Amino acid sequence: MAQASTAPSSAYLSALTQEIEKKLQRALVTQSQRLDLLQELFADIALEVDIRAQDIILSKDEGGVSPVEYGIEPENRLCFYDVLADHYVRAPENGKRILDLIVQLWSQSFASHIFSLLFHKWLFEVELEHTEVLLRYSSALVQGASNVFWYGYSQLYMHALPYLLEDVALVPMPLNKIPLQAQRDLYLLLSRFIFFYNKVDKLGTFLHYFPVFPNAFLVGGPADIFVIELTDQVQKLKVEPVLLHYFSQMRVLRGMELRMTTSTRLKACLYSYTSPGGPMYPTRAVRHAAWDALDFLFPVGRYPRHLISMFFRLLYPWYWPSSCWNFLLSCATAILYSLLRYIFSGWEKLRRPKSP
Repeated sequence: MAQASTAPSSAYLSALTQEIEKKLQRALVTQSQRLDLLQELFADIALEVDIRAQDIILSKDEGGVSPVEYGIEPENRLCFYDVLADHYVRAPENGKRILDLIVQLWSQSFASHIFSLLFHKWLFEVELEHTEVLLRYSSALVQGASNVFWYGYSQLYMHALPYLLEDVALVPMPLNKIPLQAQRDLYLLLSRFIFFYNKVDKLGTFLHYFPVFPNAFLVGGPADIFVIELTDQVQKLKVEPVLLHYFSQMRVLRGMELRMTTSTRLKACLYSYTSPGGPMYPTRAVRHAAWDALDFLFPVGRYPRHLISMFFRLLYPWYWPSSCWNFLLSCATAILYSLLRYIFSGWEKLRRPKSP
């Protein structure tokens, strides 16, 4: 929890709250522009805090708080929703009007997005009495967070997921505040995005606290459910940098005890990205990354897989020229690097002083 804000900081955050209220009220009364207004508000609260605003909110000289105290490293971006989420925890009454307006706009697109960014801390750190309210808010949080994380795969939202993971999912007390079904949905959500946000070091603890699912006897334990969600997410991805990142993070799955069906599902997911053409149309970089992940996770049967893949590639002559060219280029690069290493090693031997 951040320290109490100074008077200038509180005034600034109150002014931001008033602007959010005005835009939500406009969206509520203006049906024709409702979607545009909510989308614009969502983009506004995800903006980076500029230098002048940071001087007001985060000034250490005036007793304010630093980005590190918000859980934000200096090299990362501080967004408006970061400081507003903490503000509504310190002063819940300031966010009550915004929350009432969002509830009236539940059925609209981007309403749950805005709720998840502004109130993802409030839901777990402010006492709520009514169970039905908790169920509604927790469901909206999971839905909104899922949309937000999927919306752009952007580093703009990287601060919300670490909170939900480290301060909620890995700490039993806050998690027990929301209904069991919402707990399960939250863990499934985090399973889909934990690799993208570089939290694989928390995977062991994350699986340890995984809630019990009613169909566990059919799909398996926490590791199986996690891998199933992960493979489903990977098969939906179309962006090359994101796919490459996921494949590089998958190495942590080696040695994990999985059911045969789950293991086969993971193999099929990776193998689907190893061939050019439909339905995936993966790039060459994606194909090689998928092969590397597949061979690392399942070394048994590596060479037969490659032979079978090569056989099927021969059935498509239009791929031969590019394959031959890439093969020759790889061979030439390997030979060049070998020659350079040989030359430099010989040069080092000549420069080394001879012993008397």
